[in-house]
Amino acid sequence: MSSPDEEPTKTPTTDKHEAEQEGKWMGRNWLGIAAVSILGLFLLALGMLQASGLVDVFAPIAETQTQQWAAFGVLVLIWIGLAGWSWSGITNSNWDG
Repeated sequence: MSSPDEEPTKTPTTDKHEAEQEGKWMGRNWLGIAAVSILGLFLLALGMLQASGLVDVFAPIAETQTQQWAAFGVLVLIWIGLAGWSWSGITNSNWDG
């Protein structure tokens, strides 16, 4: 199998074990991408609700709007770190079949 940044190989997988390993590798990577994407959409919706004033999710830990946005910013930074870690795991994985 080719690395993620290269063109795919022209020959199909003929070995059953290699096909199973490739399927597991792809499944793990796409599951990581899906988890980060879902969390990102959740944070986007939460930020929009917070900006409109419909919810005060962080009210128990922060009294002012600035503190609430700071708590939201911490969640966004955690999400960015998780996305970077997931992406580096995909690009640095050495799947050798």
